[in-house]
Amino acid sequence: MNVNQPPHLATPYMQPQPGGYQQPPYGDQTVPGGPQYPGYNGPMQGYPQHPPSQGPMRSQPTSGPPTTAGSAVPRDQLLYNQYGQGDVQNGPASLGNQMQRPPLNNQSYMQPGTLPQATSYQQYLPPSSSAQQITNQMMGMHIGGTATSAPPPTGLPYGAQNSLPPSSGSFPASGSNVYTPYPNQQSPSPMNLAQGMPPTSQPQVLPPQTQRFGGPPPPQRLPSPQAPGFGPPQSSAAPPSSYPSQLPGGPPPTSVQGPQLPGQHLPASSLTQTNHVPPSQSQTTMPGVSQGPPPMPPGQGGFPLQQNGSFGQVRGPQPGYPGNYPRAPNYGTQPGPQGPPAPPPPAQKRLDPDSIPSPQLNELQPQQKTRHRIDPDAIPSPIQVIEDDRNNRSSEPFVTALRGQVPPLVTTNFIVKDQGNASPRYIRCTSYNFPASSDMAKQSQVPLAAVIKPLATLPPEEAPPCVVDHGESGPVRCNRCKAYMCPYMQFIEGGRRFQCCFCSCVTEVPPHYFQHLDHTGKRVDCYDRPELSMGSYEFTATVDYCKNNKIPNPPAFIFMIDVSYNAVKSGLVALICEELKQLIDYLPREGNMEESVIRVGFVTYNKVLHFYNVKSSLAQPQMMVVSDVADMFVPLLDGFLVNVNESRTVITSLLDQIPELFADTRETETVFAPVVQAGLEALKAADCAGKLFIFHTSLPIAEAPGKLKNKDDKKLINTDKEKTLFQPQTNFYNSLAQECVAQGCCVDLFLFPNQFLDVATLGVVPYQTGGSVYKYTFFQLETDKERFLNDLRRDVQKDIGFDAVMRVRTSTGIRATDFFGAFYMSNTTDVELAGLDCDKTITVEFKHDDKLNEDTGALLQCAVLYTSCGGQRRLRVHNMALNCCTQLADLYRNCETDTLINFFAKFAYRGVLSNPTKTVRDSLINQSAQILACYRKNCASPSSAGQLILPECMKLLPVYLNCVLKSDVLQPGPEVSIDDRAYIRQLVLSMDVADSHVFFYPRLLPLTKVDPASDSLSVAIRSSEERLSKGEIYLLENGLNLFIWVGANVQQSLIQNLFGVSSFSQIESNMGALPKLDNPISNKMHAIITSFRAQRPRYMKLLVVKQDDKLEMLFKHLLVEDKNLNGGASYVDFLCHMHKEIRQLLS
Repeated sequence: MNVNQPPHLATPYMQPQPGGYQQPPYGDQTVPGGPQYPGYNGPMQGYPQHPPSQGPMRSQPTSGPPTTAGSAVPRDQLLYNQYGQGDVQNGPASLGNQMQRPPLNNQSYMQPGTLPQATSYQQYLPPSSSAQQITNQMMGMHIGGTATSAPPPTGLPYGAQNSLPPSSGSFPASGSNVYTPYPNQQSPSPMNLAQGMPPTSQPQVLPPQTQRFGGPPPPQRLPSPQAPGFGPPQSSAAPPSSYPSQLPGGPPPTSVQGPQLPGQHLPASSLTQTNHVPPSQSQTTMPGVSQGPPPMPPGQGGFPLQQNGSFGQVRGPQPGYPGNYPRAPNYGTQPGPQGPPAPPPPAQKRLDPDSIPSPQLNELQPQQKTRHRIDPDAIPSPIQVIEDDRNNRSSEPFVTALRGQVPPLVTTNFIVKDQGNASPRYIRCTSYNFPASSDMAKQSQVPLAAVIKPLATLPPEEAPPCVVDHGESGPVRCNRCKAYMCPYMQFIEGGRRFQCCFCSCVTEVPPHYFQHLDHTGKRVDCYDRPELSMGSYEFTATVDYCKNNKIPNPPAFIFMIDVSYNAVKSGLVALICEELKQLIDYLPREGNMEESVIRVGFVTYNKVLHFYNVKSSLAQPQMMVVSDVADMFVPLLDGFLVNVNESRTVITSLLDQIPELFADTRETETVFAPVVQAGLEALKAADCAGKLFIFHTSLPIAEAPGKLKNKDDKKLINTDKEKTLFQPQTNFYNSLAQECVAQGCCVDLFLFPNQFLDVATLGVVPYQTGGSVYKYTFFQLETDKERFLNDLRRDVQKDIGFDAVMRVRTSTGIRATDFFGAFYMSNTTDVELAGLDCDKTITVEFKHDDKLNEDTGALLQCAVLYTSCGGQRRLRVHNMALNCCTQLADLYRNCETDTLINFFAKFAYRGVLSNPTKTVRDSLINQSAQILACYRKNCASPSSAGQLILPECMKLLPVYLNCVLKSDVLQPGPEVSIDDRAYIRQLVLSMDVADSHVFFYPRLLPLTKVDPASDSLSVAIRSSEERLSKGEIYLLENGLNLFIWVGANVQQSLIQNLFGVSSFSQIESNMGALPKLDNPISNKMHAIITSFRAQRPRYMKLLVVKQDDKLEMLFKHLLVEDKNLNGGASYVDFLCHMHKEIRQLLS
């Protein structure tokens, strides 16, 4: 069932199901007359006014065996990280930096019979009817082998003993629920403690050894080490296999237990489990089996730690969360540790997990029964994964010598050393180990793709690609497939010939390129030549690689300014002209050139076009008007495109005069297509490539080619015709874009709309020419000036290539079949870009056309032919060698989730052009469920279907996928305009992995703990309202916007230092900038904001949001782990839904 379908289709969670059921109140108590609270993840009603006490822990809700120490463990001692300090990586575990978690003292959660103390909660915002639901599907509990077909006696006190054996698997103890058994015919299968996922409706027999005992656990079957699922620890690098009942030399395997039912004893089990056991440990490992946990002292009580990729109960504090903020609210109250037994729960009704609807935003009664809930800390945390990768992989350089290495995450700062494969800054792959056959690829459903950013900017510590000049003969290439010389070509016959690594054809080595081979068969000059030792390099191209076999002229920039009434009155025209006076001194240039060779031209327009002659010999600029927009031509050749330094005084004079010329205009209508045609004709006349910077304000309704009508129709949303909102109104712009590409004319569009503008149609030309669209809705000088000017400066100055053609070659067995991004394709192999800048990515999907060989792996070569901003023709080459495998486990071990999500988002955002958004969402959920079900079926050990088992490298796939599904393109709220959706759709299609990561899962940083004297930042927290504290200030970024959220209880001194006012109430409610104050805290905050903005390709607009302010909705919309108002599921709900989908596929 679709997770995102309209609410009215789904059965609301808490309304009676067929057969009906009821949830017991917290802790089997009735809550007489007390307030009922809404679901945990809805608009949370409040944060504690004062830090709650550190003492009482959320506890195991039943009595367990007494511990050695016999006392509760304080929070700071018990809460270990879910992972070792640095063992999780999105890839193969590197043995060098595995660390082991020290064993925990053998203490259980609480003394037997004690109850957790409830934390009292202040509410904030009234309970709303759209409160967050937690799926009741998660609540299934199974008692294997019991003959009872009725709930336990209702009169049992909390934790009273009865004779039921312990359940063989169950739910994470979050201290907030008591579980009730099912009759046999309805019992869901057991679940591992460390998992907390919905059970199935299949009964399962309990193994005979589940009896009560207080000593060490008896040997029981372990879940397979392969699945980083919910069992004991597993290394992330073992093929599927089964443990014997006990490993020689290892600890006794344990069956991971959850909280038992009222009146059950739990077997003691290991609390010390490491994620990766260092090889030095004296454990016997079986071939292909990862090592088990370290030996346990006998009698040690407690619960297993959570494993990599699993959902466990014992968790460390999430890095960066305020330590005194409780992880989850305990609604309701409880008697204290020595309090009276709880009153009996109301009679339970049966719950069928499969009758539960997929997560939806349902209309619910404001008063909700308290429900079982999954502890959000017990499911995979993006922050934890990001921090672990930073800790493990930022210190050492990433050396690209070995094929198929998974790079550090995009969120990790690392240095790359190119030793034969392209840097991950240029190419990232969804998997670094391709399946050997198409059958295996189909079975896994993992898309095989590369996200390529050919002209990516490198950090200053890394050298740019070397430029190789082979003179008039040009680069050495394979005779058959035309691949360029690279480190994987094999030289034979003493170096006189080479065998192509892509097509195996043998080619003569040109005499000037000959060199002898050493004893290993490598050329002796291999390390002197970048193309034989590096993954990325450039060739200077000969005249054969130029259009019409002619060396290109230097490119030109043409600035085309809308001077209609709106543009003049808003101050935009004056602002652009003032800025261009300085900006033309900063045009891009080749590294060693004194000045830029790019020429500039100027056009203004409303219903007609005005061209300007700015020839250096003129005393004043001359204007020429073309009013026949139906047949566009350029009225002057000489003096339109000029060198900046030669014509500076005339250009300055023109830019001073333009605002005065049109100051009294009454013309409100504009044209658009003729403006693009004019720029194109000017570049054709000058016989050069170039870029048009068009500043445009309104829907082009004036009589002219490309005239548009207003198609802003929100009634089409969620209908089969919704796709028309993303499609251009007319094909005119498609053919115009093709003409632009043929000339190398790239278009960048700056839009300043006050109403519907039809971005879907106007954006076609920038999109197909490799350009960009920038949008400033309701542009106001005082709030948007800074953002617009910074975007314009960066857009003009950034590295760019013109007239580019890109081709991706692959070794035998796979081929490039599909391409995503801002470009045009006239055939099936060549990606054509009128302009290619340092921010643009092209995503390429590969399919099998034959079997791959495990020994040789798979090779990719991306070659981009382009004209540099200095007018030189260049060839940039990136090579990537990948492994290939015949075992599915190897594929799943070498995937990169961030790149997968980047691919899925682009696939979906292209899909909305031809399919309803619901169909697109469903297909994404289905494909992801198939990926995870295939892993479960083929790589994880057999275990209860009630367990959700995720691959280590993909454990964040559900949370990130949910963010894509909830995005404004696929699931818009009523406040999202059609133009905004079209704009975001185009933007994401050419985003790189780092930008798509922060766009879909925004970064949320607490700021009160930041040390002004230190360079380091506090660790981010998870993107959920539940994590916010009233006494904290947070900074949130998603690559397009920055929010500063100020809690109502922030210290006055901090408010004074940051905002220059003495109290929370005096902070202006929609500030767009922080005041610059002379104190360390203010300076530090400005430095953080500046560094965040520098990391992103677009200048992020800042908005200060106060708690409970009306603008807080914008901020909360970006808290992506929560349910949103458009019907998007919360992370927990979506995880349940994915589990249900996986179970359906497996059954």
